[in-house]
Amino acid sequence: MTTTQVSPIVLPLQAARSIIDAGIDKATELGIPYTLAVLDGSGNLVAHARMDGAALASIDTSIAKARTSAYFGAATADLQAGVQPGAPLFTIQTSTAAALAFVAGAVPITDADGVVIGAVGAGGGTPDQDHVVALAAKSAV
Repeated sequence: MTTTQVSPIVLPLQAARSIIDAGIDKATELGIPYTLAVLDGSGNLVAHARMDGAALASIDTSIAKARTSAYFGAATADLQAGVQPGAPLFTIQTSTAAALAFVAGAVPITDADGVVIGAVGAGGGTPDQDHVVALAAKSAV
């Protein structure tokens, strides 16, 4: 496993808004109300939006997914195997007070040098749909 460098640079609000808008566009195309969370490279919330009718649980899960992606510098879909029983990160969720979510639906946001400067998390559909929406949201950067 390679170590991912995380930038101390705060993700600009305007970029976060563009990411949210792109995610909402994809969610609208799918016909599913979504919640989207954009966090900076340190895992702090920059922007958050919940579409009308999106599940209340998706508020917390979108943030937890994005935080997980920012902390690990990887898509949460790629981290799922590492937290299964017997895997190296099986108990990682119990070692931090911050909520983490190892389920598909978040992707890291990187700068031109590949440095993680944030992450976007999506919640509202199936894990596979959430991943698609997160990727579409990230495409705005």
